[in-house]
Amino acid sequence: MTWYFSKRIRLSRAQHATSGIVAAVNDMPSGATLTAKDVELVEWPTNLPLAGAYDKVEDVVGKPLLYPLVAREPILKRDLGVEGSGIGISGKIPTGMRATAVKSNEIVGVAGFLYPGSRVDVMVTYTPPGGGSSGPVTQTVLQNVEVLTAGQTIEPDPQGKPQTVNVVTLLVSPEDSQKLQLASSQGVVQFVLRSGVDQTNVDLRPTHLDQLASDRPAAPAPAPGKKAPRRVAETKPVYVLEIIQGNKRTETKFGDE
Repeated sequence: MTWYFSKRIRLSRAQHATSGIVAAVNDMPSGATLTAKDVELVEWPTNLPLAGAYDKVEDVVGKPLLYPLVAREPILKRDLGVEGSGIGISGKIPTGMRATAVKSNEIVGVAGFLYPGSRVDVMVTYTPPGGGSSGPVTQTVLQNVEVLTAGQTIEPDPQGKPQTVNVVTLLVSPEDSQKLQLASSQGVVQFVLRSGVDQTNVDLRPTHLDQLASDRPAAPAPAPGKKAPRRVAETKPVYVLEIIQGNKRTETKFGDE
């Protein structure tokens, strides 16, 4: 019996074993650079490991917050930018990427439903050099681009309310930032909202103005002095109803009039 209770006590202690992880002391806004006064070690159950957590305060001091935190919330690696990368939006730009702003309006901004973290395709409608034989074209120049900010907002509205913004900042590579700048200078830029789980890029060709018309080619106009050709009457389908009664067989046709 003594052995039984001793085992239960050891199991109970093991189940409630804790270790220290770094958490925020108070509510912290995104963009703030963490100091030693902003963080502390809190007890966390060892049987519930938290991926990306820190166990040393000095590992987070000096790094900017990419996302806001509430008091006593554990700080994870995904929440922090690189030390010295700056505050605000600059802390959210990964190494090798660029933040490029594009003018927007209610239509271009998908009726106000563009939020930080949204994924979009970027289209441009422009007239090719020389005027183009078929008029303006619309072409997708970038796909699956992350929206970094919408106006001056770097965090999405928790209630999902639409908001009209004048500028949208996109997170792109240096090469794509040049494409985006050229596209915005050549014509009207349009954002196409896509699912956040859709990572597939599609091979798209430019859409020309004549592609908006019907696929059926128009009848050529008659030459001057000549009459237009007579239209051939369409042939109506003929249906045959066959009735067999014993040895008697009759047929009735429909649609031959």
